[in-house]
Amino acid sequence: MELILREDVEGLGVRGDVVQVKAGYARNFLIPGRFAVPANEVQKRILEKETKQREVRDDRAKQNLQLVAEKLKDLSCTIVVQAGEEDKLYGSVTANDIAEAVAGQGFEIDHKKVMLDEPIKVLGIYTVPVRLHKEIEVTIKVWVVKE
Repeated sequence: MELILREDVEGLGVRGDVVQVKAGYARNFLIPGRFAVPANEVQKRILEKETKQREVRDDRAKQNLQLVAEKLKDLSCTIVVQAGEEDKLYGSVTANDIAEAVAGQGFEIDHKKVMLDEPIKVLGIYTVPVRLHKEIEVTIKVWVVKE
């Protein structure tokens, strides 16, 4: 059975692909789950129109995020924590903490966009990348200081 994917399906394809699958897989999983629709001319035109609308919406969002990135690139935030000997923290500074510190300065970002490899456990100055969009990444300076 030939289908057009409306969503990315792992191991099968990405949105907009025309794929050939077994009829049972299509009838029991892909079509009821709205992952795919039967491949015909009407569905192809609908998908094409939706794709154009999505591209326009994504371009607008990308432009807005580019403006936010320009403001964020010079941002520096300070996080005050309790620390013991040798500047080791009692806890750690996580992406959530950084997102809250940035929000305190007027910029709302999701903690999932803060690309922190591992939690910060020592006092110091860190440059932390923030990925606002798949093509837009900005680094912010985070100061972790003792209480």
